[in-house]
Amino acid sequence: MARANHPAPNGALHYACGTGRKAAGVDPELKAANLKRLRRIEGQVRGLQRMVEDERYCADIIVQVASVQEALRGLARNLMKNHLQHCAAKVLTSGKPKETAAMYDELLELIYTHLR
Repeated sequence: MARANHPAPNGALHYACGTGRKAAGVDPELKAANLKRLRRIEGQVRGLQRMVEDERYCADIIVQVASVQEALRGLARNLMKNHLQHCAAKVLTSGKPKETAAMYDELLELIYTHLR
């Protein structure tokens, strides 16, 4: 499996886990859980749309928005778990200093900007 470094928008190198920026590995149970969660989130968002269309009470809509946001955070945590177990672990144990440093930068950026 070929590996390549890709520049991020901020100019930092991001280590691609596989060809075409695909994951180095995906836990099948985690993938199934993520897909199930996404279907549930999709239903929640459709429910939000109906609430807005029906002019439901704003506070009730806000509560449901918070529920969707928490579900998305849970999905992100699962994706990070997979990323750490497969992609990051592969790079961090590769013995390649440049790629290892790029992966550390990528992980920190993900945590600081997206997983707060």
